[in-house]
Amino acid sequence: MGFLALILFFIIFALILKGYPVAFTLGGVSVVFALVVMMFAPEVISMRDFNLLPSRFMGTINTTMLMAVPLFIYMGIMLEKSGLAESLLETMANLFGSLRGGLAISVVIVGALLAASTGIVGATVVTMGVLSLPVMLKRGYKPELATGVIASSGTLGQIIPPSVVLILLADQIGASSRGAAQVDVGSMFKAAFLPGFLLVVGYIIYILVISNLRPTWAPPIPEEEVKAMRGKGFALRVFKAFFLPLLLIVAVLGSIFAGIASPTEAAAVGAMGATLLTVLERKFNLDILNQVMRQTMQLTAMVFWILLGATTFTLVFRTLGGDDYLIELIQNANLSPMVFLTIVMVLIFVAGFFIDFIEIIFIFVPIITPIFNVYEVDMLWVGILMALNLQTSFLTPPFGFSLFYLKGVAPPEVTTQHLYRGIIPFIIIQIIMIAVVILFPEIIYIF
Repeated sequence: MGFLALILFFIIFALILKGYPVAFTLGGVSVVFALVVMMFAPEVISMRDFNLLPSRFMGTINTTMLMAVPLFIYMGIMLEKSGLAESLLETMANLFGSLRGGLAISVVIVGALLAASTGIVGATVVTMGVLSLPVMLKRGYKPELATGVIASSGTLGQIIPPSVVLILLADQIGASSRGAAQVDVGSMFKAAFLPGFLLVVGYIIYILVISNLRPTWAPPIPEEEVKAMRGKGFALRVFKAFFLPLLLIVAVLGSIFAGIASPTEAAAVGAMGATLLTVLERKFNLDILNQVMRQTMQLTAMVFWILLGATTFTLVFRTLGGDDYLIELIQNANLSPMVFLTIVMVLIFVAGFFIDFIEIIFIFVPIITPIFNVYEVDMLWVGILMALNLQTSFLTPPFGFSLFYLKGVAPPEVTTQHLYRGIIPFIIIQIIMIAVVILFPEIIYIF
């Protein structure tokens, strides 16, 4: 019966690659497969097993931790409407414009700040693409470098907390741990902070190195132009541009790290803070509120439909004994924990070429978590490695969503080939970061 569970997994994976809706593929195929098995082997699956689904659904929906998902989505979309990115990009360009690669460094730093404030990849990539890509091209930046910097910086919200990826990973790892040590959202946020920061540093180092080795790729803004742009009151503009987003970041992440608030409570603080920031920037009105709430509802509904489909798949997979069968296969193969981890990382990386991070989380995590628990591997460490790996799914062609977002707002002279070539160095940097966390797991426990 365990072998049948693997057949179910591969059927679902193949259908998702063909482009069928993920939520309904996960749930619908699992139910149909279970009904077929029940017809021929009622001792394996019975109606009693199906009766567990409603309680599983309600248990999933009532999880307090998942309340943070719509709140952080609301926070991110509201901040995108506030004009925060525009003021940050303008200020950072004035600060670093005179350096070689200064505009690119500005984009990376703004991407990191937006990641810690919003965590919404699409909004971040589109906003920075609209505002900074034409300027970088006009200043003589090589299109590959400009697009690579924008696309990769926009994905930092997947690893820098608060991150929806980290919330979903914590939920799925916790639900699949079978009584093993639980992984909570607060621990995931703390563990991801330093790897996310080091990834930002890695991007900046690459920009500095390549802009000095290839000066024509990232020319500086002439000094006299920078002085003219700064003008009177520049220090006050810098303070205003940084103060409000940093205040929001401290309110959200600081309250979690200090143990004052749970991630869900901090998400509520962030949602209210983003609304107040939009009011202070004089961008708030009923039309903006309506747009934000509609987009929040749509994204949240998508996540929860997939989650309910994944709940159905997990129930059928486990009823068929799929996880026990996999554990037995791995143990009989005498794979070491590191070899198994390497296999999982490679599979997730390859899957990221074809399917979305949410789909990968809900398909892979319930299957691999029990095996890691048998190996007694630290699931917090594995969760951070998976989050870093999933970040690449936004960048890897042919279905990297960050590339799609950027191509949609890029000038006509920027081709798809520019995007594909430009992203390669940043994917390599992310892979190096994964290797660093594997070799030095203690860095996730510094905070």
